[in-house]
Amino acid sequence: MKITEARLIVCSPDRNFVTLKLCTDEGIYGLGDATLNGRELAVASYLSEHVLPCLIGRDPFAIEDIWQTLYRGAYWRRGPVTMTAIAAVDVALWDIKGKALNTPVYNLLGGRSRQGVLVYAHANGKDIEEAVDSVRRHMEAGYLAVRAQCGVPGVAGSYGVPKGGKPYEPAERGLPGEGVWSTERYLNFVPSLFEKLRVDLGPEVHLLHDVHHRLTPIEAARLGKALEPYRLFWMEDPCPAELQESFELIRRHTTTPLATGEVFNSVWDAHELIRRQWIDYLRMSIVHGGGITHAKKTADFAALYHVRTGFHGATDLSPVTMAAALHFGLAIHNFGIQEHMPHTRLTDEVFPHEYSFAEGYMHPGDAAGLGVDIDEKLAAKCPYQRAYLPVARKLDGTLTDW
Repeated sequence: MKITEARLIVCSPDRNFVTLKLCTDEGIYGLGDATLNGRELAVASYLSEHVLPCLIGRDPFAIEDIWQTLYRGAYWRRGPVTMTAIAAVDVALWDIKGKALNTPVYNLLGGRSRQGVLVYAHANGKDIEEAVDSVRRHMEAGYLAVRAQCGVPGVAGSYGVPKGGKPYEPAERGLPGEGVWSTERYLNFVPSLFEKLRVDLGPEVHLLHDVHHRLTPIEAARLGKALEPYRLFWMEDPCPAELQESFELIRRHTTTPLATGEVFNSVWDAHELIRRQWIDYLRMSIVHGGGITHAKKTADFAALYHVRTGFHGATDLSPVTMAAALHFGLAIHNFGIQEHMPHTRLTDEVFPHEYSFAEGYMHPGDAAGLGVDIDEKLAAKCPYQRAYLPVARKLDGTLTDW
């Protein structure tokens, strides 16, 4: 079997996606997600100009060798554009291999380690009462774990809170928007949200919260300590993690579990965090972290240090990545939880898939390969539209981490 064609499908069924389709001389094709939110065309160009011509004629079963060639052979290693491009190729190759062997991808990774993949949903509200109602509705829908975000009084456009009653989607058409941020108001307010959630909804539901990189280490330590009585499943991205030692200070002051890494693209971004046991969950996604091949190596390393996975799963990742994450999460031993933001109906129509949700868990399905396809005719009716993630400024106008 040889790769005979490699092409990109760039479309926008309610949001932008870049999809790689690798075809073989035996009529089998595989799909890979190449979406990098707000920088989609950079990855598309990297693939079309520098990667795809090198794949023609290659054996699609040589997944490890192709991965090493794309990583080491480029000389310029890592970075979100490079690793997203590698991931797209890698996931498409796993899809081809599963189809060729007539088995789901999870069987190629060692088979099931569990019956289903625990997922968490996003609940939010403009105030505490609305956020509590949102968490309750998700529990009634069957979710066992829910991330709770809430508007902060005096902070317009708080992170994670949708506008106009629509589902939350941070990427916006046109040039980047600007939000306002106040660390002081946020720190004083957030514990009251989780106190109310525990009083009203009880101790059983797993509660999560995303800080979204907005605190300094000592501020994050203060918040983690304040949230301890409410037994969070995790506190996510408490501060930027370029300086991995920052998490040592946070860990020293709180027993609230820590999760980070959705902006990571290599095991080296989390090497010290894992080795020093400064985090509990690694959030690096398959699409931005070099694909299934690199994710498996990273998860095996993390398992040595009692660190579990908690992969990013927002709607800026296509159903191709969701399927890959579910196959991966079903197979590996140190799986923790998987983020689940349902895509819009149009996105699901463009990417018909086998995966499903029931009673708090998702399953990738038992179709050969990933179990995801793409309707290219429908995708062609949804052209790319430039969109950016917003930026944030403090009350005095200083640009800060969004």
